[in-house]
Amino acid sequence: MSHLKEKYKKEIVPNLVKKYNYDSTMAVPKLDKIVINMGVGDALQNSKLIDAAVEDLKLISGLKPLVTNSKKSIAGFKLREGVAIGCKVTLRGKRMYTFLEKLIRISLPRSRDFRGLSIKSFDGRGNYTLGIKEQLIFTELEYDNILKVRGMDIVFVTTAKSNDEALSLLSELGLPFRK
Repeated sequence: MSHLKEKYKKEIVPNLVKKYNYDSTMAVPKLDKIVINMGVGDALQNSKLIDAAVEDLKLISGLKPLVTNSKKSIAGFKLREGVAIGCKVTLRGKRMYTFLEKLIRISLPRSRDFRGLSIKSFDGRGNYTLGIKEQLIFTELEYDNILKVRGMDIVFVTTAKSNDEALSLLSELGLPFRK
């Protein structure tokens, strides 16, 4: 079992029960899944870029990414319906905790000018979205093998009812929020 999952069961659940007075431990919010999404808008001109993004995401997550297609045509962006414009991966269970631990301990400290995560990126329903400017902070990727430096969104989906509960949960899990 992952170190973070053990910590969740032994320390975080009792702390959150004490803080929010939950009736049962089943009411305590938990991390449901982590979705990593990479937009590849410039794949319209060069289709090799989508393959490179898929490969990068595969190395980062350990799973084969799902290629996302555009839902409608937008003339201003020269975009037609059904064209590949990104890729995403959903992590659950053991893989999710392994990725989260790697993100907190290794990847985030490697990002430039990192002063902590903003607490303004909650969606009101207990989910948190983290934007990363470049995929190079992940140790699985080699600088020489990268075609183009691009960013990604990492969404932490929790079962929390409010932003406050989600913030407490994610802080306890070790996400470094700005004070």
